[in-house]
Formats: sequence, structure tokens, C-alpha cells
Amino acid sequence: MSAPADFTLARELLVRRFGRAAATYDEVAVLAREVARRMDERLDYIRIEPKRILDLGCGTGADFGGLGRRYPKAMRIGADFALPMLDRARGERSLFGRLRSLGRNAPPSLVCADASALPFARASLSLVWSNLLLNWLADPLPALREMHRVLETDGLLMFSSLGPDTLKELRAALPDTHGTRVHRFIDMHDLGDALVAAGFSDPVMDMEVLTLTYANLDELLRDLRLSGSANASRARPRGLSGKSGWAAARNALEALRRDGRLPATFEIVQGHAWKAQPKTTEDGRAVMQFQPRKLRG
Repeated sequence: MSAPADFTLARELLVRRFGRAAATYDEVAVLAREVARRMDERLDYIRIEPKRILDLGCGTGADFGGLGRRYPKAMRIGADFALPMLDRARGERSLFGRLRSLGRNAPPSLVCADASALPFARASLSLVWSNLLLNWLADPLPALREMHRVLETDGLLMFSSLGPDTLKELRAALPDTHGTRVHRFIDMHDLGDALVAAGFSDPVMDMEVLTLTYANLDELLRDLRLSGSANASRARPRGLSGKSGWAAARNALEALRRDGRLPATFEIVQGHAWKAQPKTTEDGRAVMQFQPRKLRG
């Protein structure tokens, strides 16, 4: 799939924002942790014993523990485009902490990398885990092609993303003049098409809606800012039409208040897909597989 001509994301702004948010991300990452828990539950029904796992868009490394407990023999690699996030993921481990970890999982290797240009060899990974990364790409197809490239045959991609109804209350409340206030999120069906175009086989996806509640609009905007998740569209407007714009937005959201709280909808798309046996070589020739004939007794 290709991104709409009028929608692009400012990558340099995203790198800067997520780098700045590294110190505060974990305190507001309620959604990411809940989605990771649900992704992990899906692995209960998938038989795979990965040798090497890539956590793509690993952030502060909060998902490393779960992956290590589930696959204690696997080598773990974390990749993120924001270096301060990786610094946070590495952390400062005390001597006591290092002694406690002896005999357990080796600490993850960390790489600063862009999802659309991964510094890994072809077919070098068994599992790519990507929690809420794809929604930060204007067009996910180049990154999905890279994930397909680095996976070994029969390797697994496990992912989550945000769908179009994410922050629908905020989108409706904010005046949509001279630019988009809440940037576009990719529809589940478009994401499925991109997976197939990237070469993945048998994609399985579903969608569910989670609702977080906030005391007021400022609390919601604070969480978005501290997690690095503010609007990064190049078409985003500057300012909010003065005090009248803010007042109108607050009034619109107040009409939605239930039990003293303001709702914020997040459409969660989850899925997985496999890298199947190739049907053609890179130069387009068909791959023929022959099985030895069983001898009759």
C-alpha cells in the first residue's frame, strides 16, 4: 500500500520526540503494556521455538522480560530509532543485579535502526515482535518487507498497531482546519493487504477497542506528550485558533464525560503472519520442490 499523497509523518520530529520521552515513557505506557500482555497471550496458541527474536520498536525494553520468560533459550535483540530509548532499555545494572542474572537469559543486544532499513542479514531471525510500531509509519509496506527479509522461512511476525478509531473523541472535538489535529491511523484491511504485498503468508488479524479514561483533557494531552505520541503529521496545524478553539474542544469533550471521567478510544489491531517457503527465486524463477518417493515393501 502507499500512503495518501496528503499524509506524511515528520520522521525527524518522531525521533526527537521519542528520544525526549525516554525518561517519562514508562510512567504513562499503560496502553502499550496492556497490548503487550494481549500479544503474549496469543503466543499461547502458536507453536514456535525461536532461536533469535527481534523486538522492533522496543522503546525502553519493557517487553524483553516477557519474551525472555517465554523463550528462555532464544537470543533477544532490541531495535529502536530513538537512541535515548535504547539507553533506557540498557539501564544501569548493579553488580548484585548482574550476579542474580547469571544462568538466566543473556541481556538483549540493542541496535539503533530504522524499521525500513534493518541492519540484519536475510533469514537471520526466527520471530519479529512489534508492539505499536506500525502506526508510526506513513506507509508500513517498506518496513514489512524488511521484516519479511530478515525472517527465516517459517519465521513469525507478531504485531500490533492502532486503527482509525483511535482517539476519535479528540479528533471530533478539535477543529480540523488548516491541517489534521489527530494523525491518520491505518485500517486493519489495508494492513492485511500490505502484509500480503510484503510476502507474508496466512495473516491472521483481529481488532478490539480499548477505552482509557481521564480526569480532563489536559491529563490526556500530558500522557500523549510524555509518551512521545503527539501528532507528527507534516500537515499538522500550529496552534489551536486561540482560546476559543481550546474552549470549544473542552466543551465538546465535556459532553462525553461519564462517571466523572473523559473517555479516550484506542482501536487495537493485533495479528501475526508467517514467512512461507518461497515460490520463486529473487530473479523470478519458480522454485520446485521434490519429495523422495516411498519404496513399497
